[in-house]
Order: sequence, then structure tokens, then C-alpha cells
Amino acid sequence: MSQLIHNYPLWASIWAILIAQFLKIPLYYMHYKKWDFELFFSTGRMPSSHSAAVAALTVSLGIQEGWNSPSFAIGFILASIVMFDAAGIRRHAGEHAALLNQIFFGTTTPSGVTPDEKKNVEEEPGMKPLEELLGHKPIEVAGGALLGILVALALA
Repeated sequence: MSQLIHNYPLWASIWAILIAQFLKIPLYYMHYKKWDFELFFSTGRMPSSHSAAVAALTVSLGIQEGWNSPSFAIGFILASIVMFDAAGIRRHAGEHAALLNQIFFGTTTPSGVTPDEKKNVEEEPGMKPLEELLGHKPIEVAGGALLGILVALALA
């Protein structure tokens, strides 16, 4: 148990996630002038907690194990994949979800979808809109990565 308590890379990552999730609330307020405390438990928005976590993990591994260690190499590759995924694939999935929500729950009926097809989906029991905030804009990923680096350095 003592080893777990003193696991620097683990705690750097956990703190980076918590701080990133907390920061989403005041940053949202600054932009929209509205408090939304549910953002603490949400995906998407600035900064990316996924990016913060893997950046903190990678930097803390570099500091602890050495910048030429296999641990750092694994962390670096993992961080690259997670950040690419957050800004790419997950973001596009969110954009697709937004379009599908507009088609099936919005006020417009895009070409190719008949009003009857749209009505059938809207009346389907249990049918609900898809989650749209799945990924991040590149600036949100970069913000999360910077936060993770700073957290790892602060805890070093």
C-alpha cells in the first residue's frame, strides 16, 4: 500500500485529471456567463483531461525513470495515440452525433430522410439524442497536455 501512495506517475495523472475537470467549470463560465457544475463529470471542453492525464504520466515517467527509459517511450506513444484520438476520431464521432441529432430530433429534415421516417424515430420509445461532446478541438488537447506537464513538474 505504501508503494501505491508514493507512486509519483499515478498521482501526477490523477491530479491532472481532477484539475482539468475542475477547470472546465470556470472556463465555461468565463465564456458563456453560466455555471455548469455537471461539466466536472463530462467529456469534451477545455482542457482535455485525457490529454492532461497522459501528459502528466509521460513527463513523470521521464523524470522518474529517465528520458531514454522504456517506460518513458511507452508513455510517449500512449500519450500520442490518446491525444490524436481525442482531437481526431472522438471529435468526428461527436460531430456525427450532432448531425444525427439534428436529423432525427431537430426542426429540419435533410434530403434523403422523409418526414415519415423522422416522425417514426421521434415516436420510438426510449429514443434519445446521442452525446455530442465526445472529443476535443486541438486547442483543448494542447491545453490539457500543457496542464499535465505543469502538474507533473509541480509534483516532482
